[in-house]
Amino acid sequence: MRLAVSLAASLLGFPWLAPSVEFKDMPPDLSQVKRIYIDQIGGGKNSDQMRDMIITALQNSKLFAITENPERADAFLRGSADDKIYEEEHSSSDSIGLHANAGSSDGTHNYSSGTSSSSSHGLGITDSESSHTKERRHETSASIRLVNADGDVLWSTTQESSGGKFRGAMADVADRIARQLVEDTRKARAAH
Repeated sequence: MRLAVSLAASLLGFPWLAPSVEFKDMPPDLSQVKRIYIDQIGGGKNSDQMRDMIITALQNSKLFAITENPERADAFLRGSADDKIYEEEHSSSDSIGLHANAGSSDGTHNYSSGTSSSSSHGLGITDSESSHTKERRHETSASIRLVNADGDVLWSTTQESSGGKFRGAMADVADRIARQLVEDTRKARAAH
């Protein structure tokens, strides 16, 4: 309530009625970021490769200067990534079988003359099919954030991919991160 009265007094032209309001420096927002330092990406043996791919993708955007000197950076890109290559196995088996038999026998046996009659039928169909496939899978995911020198998060994203038609999963994730950061930065700059 006190804030509402203070705000109303200052807006109505009576600033002396409003107590002094102290504004702290606001952290720079995404629109002010021009130079980025990309920290080491956590998450495994391929994290250096992910970092290099993100650097390349952001450098190709021509929207930011990428620096190797953290003291010159407006913001720092940090996060983690996971890159998995594994095989998925699928097995299936189908079979059909049909069997039928019939038999009949008549006979009289006499030492001098013997008669005998016999009849037998049979039918059998069996079909069996089985398959076993191995499929190689490659999945990459990354959670990345852009922070200022004070550690305030300015932007973040999570991206995942199992690869595309012409690019691997890791390159696809790095490109998605760069595209999202570029798009959001352009929106932030247009709003100012």
